[in-house]
Formats: sequence, structure tokens, C-alpha cells
Amino acid sequence: MDTQNTSAHPHAQSRNGGKNHPGRRTRGHANSHPSGVIHDNTRHTTRFTVIGNHLAQHPELSGLAIGLAVHIQSLPTGAPVDIKTLTARFPEGPTRIAAALRELETHGYLRRTRERTETGRIVTRTVSCNQPGHRHDRDASEALPPGPPARRAATAPQQKPARRAALPAVPKPAYSSPALLQAATEVLAGLRRTDPRLLLSATDAEHLAPGVAAWLERDLTPTAVRHTLTSGLPPEPLRRPAALLAHRLTAQLPPLPPFRAPEQTPLVRHPLRNCDTCDRGYRGPDPRNCRDCRELRQPTPTAA
Repeated sequence: MDTQNTSAHPHAQSRNGGKNHPGRRTRGHANSHPSGVIHDNTRHTTRFTVIGNHLAQHPELSGLAIGLAVHIQSLPTGAPVDIKTLTARFPEGPTRIAAALRELETHGYLRRTRERTETGRIVTRTVSCNQPGHRHDRDASEALPPGPPARRAATAPQQKPARRAALPAVPKPAYSSPALLQAATEVLAGLRRTDPRLLLSATDAEHLAPGVAAWLERDLTPTAVRHTLTSGLPPEPLRRPAALLAHRLTAQLPPLPPFRAPEQTPLVRHPLRNCDTCDRGYRGPDPRNCRDCRELRQPTPTAA
């Protein structure tokens, strides 16, 4: 005696209908659409991947991008999907492979992040999304029931922008004078004619002027100081030219010139003579009269 299975529906229908069995319903359908595609599908039971039509029929992705997305979604977790591996797998070159990966990343089918391992190596982690916008790696906090609303933190005061570091100190002249500082300022103002990157503000020039004055008082000409400050500069853009000049003024400061005593006029010793007027002995440039007699012989000016 047959026993009816009460767990089965009396009129169960196939989930596939006629789509997976073309012999049932596609014959007449093929005759009505002779120019369209005809599906000869077989139901997969092993080694298959479910691909959404939003990817397979994406209106903006290229065919290469869609094919790479399907290939990546079919791979097991941990399989390499870098550009070098994909280039070795497909006939397209690395340029087209990289462009297709960027397409998938733009439309949310790939997420690539760079992370540092425990050994310090930088690796790229790639996450494949079969449906953009629905992450499966949500934080555990999202799965917890919502708790009481958190208290709103007090608005922190807006922080002021960080101040620029002060310029390094520069040498000071031993005897400063307005004329010396003016000459030093003119040297600094002319540096931009040699190198436009050495355009200084008035504040920077005021800070550097004593350092240039210390060079000028060491018997260096303005041309020599200008050549020292502008020669051998790095080719890249100068972030803080005033700091570079301050370093050079301090690190390359020449020594003071050696001290030289002023030359004295040699003392002329005249021979001993007798004055022709008073017969007194004297030493002087006049071979005939002593100083007293010369003064007596000078005519006295008369009033007009």
C-alpha cells in the first residue's frame, strides 16, 4: 500500500521552469524570435559562481572589466589577483588590465587598500564585492542592538595653524653701523636677481642682515658674499630659502683678518748745526736758522 509523503506539496513545480530545459518551451519561442539569442542552459550542481545581472549587463563597464570581475569572483579566497598574475593569465597587457581594475574599483566591485605587515612589508589587500554597496565585513558593532544615544561631545575650539619655526641665528658684526647694515640689506635684496628662488620677505632680510654685515666687516666684498650664498644651491624648490641662507652665513663664516698695526712714519733725525743768526746749536730741516730765529724772521701781518 502506497503511503503519501505529507511533507511534499501535491503540485510541486520545477524552479527552473523551461529555462533550463529548452526542449520543453524554447522550440516555439525560437521560431518567434529567429534573430535573437537562444539559451541552451544546463543546471550546474558543482563548480559554479552566481553572477548578478547588474555586473553581467553593466551599462558602463567594459567587456574586459566585466570578464575580470567574473574571473575574480570565481577564485577562492587568498588567490592572487595582482596585475602581474592577471597579465600572465589573460592575453591583454598590463596597461589594459590595470585600467579594467580601476573601472571595477570605481564602480564598487573591488576595494584595494595598502597595509603594512608585522615584518614591515607593504602589501595590497584586494576585496571583491559581488554586489556593490552591501559589505559582508561589517564591524561587530553594527550587529549589536542599538544602545542609548551617546552624549554629544563639546565642540572643541578651532585650533590655530601651527606657527612656522623660527629662523636659525646668524652671526653678529663686532661693530655695527647703519651704513654696514644698509650694504648687507642691499646684498640680500639682490640675491633674487641671481636665483629667483631667493626672494626674501622684509622680515627675513631684517633677520639675515647682521649675518651679512659680519661677513662684510671681514674684508669681503659684496660680490664675494653674494657668490657664496648663491652657488651650489640644490636643484629642487627651496622650501625656506631664508633658513638655508642663515645656515650658510653661520656654517661658512670666514675668520677675522689678522691684526695689523698701523704703519708709523719713520723718525727723521737731522744733523746738529749752528744757527747763522744766534750761533746756537740745533737740529732741524733748515740748514741755516733754528726754529726761534725762523719765527722772528717771519714778517708780521699788518692791518689793512
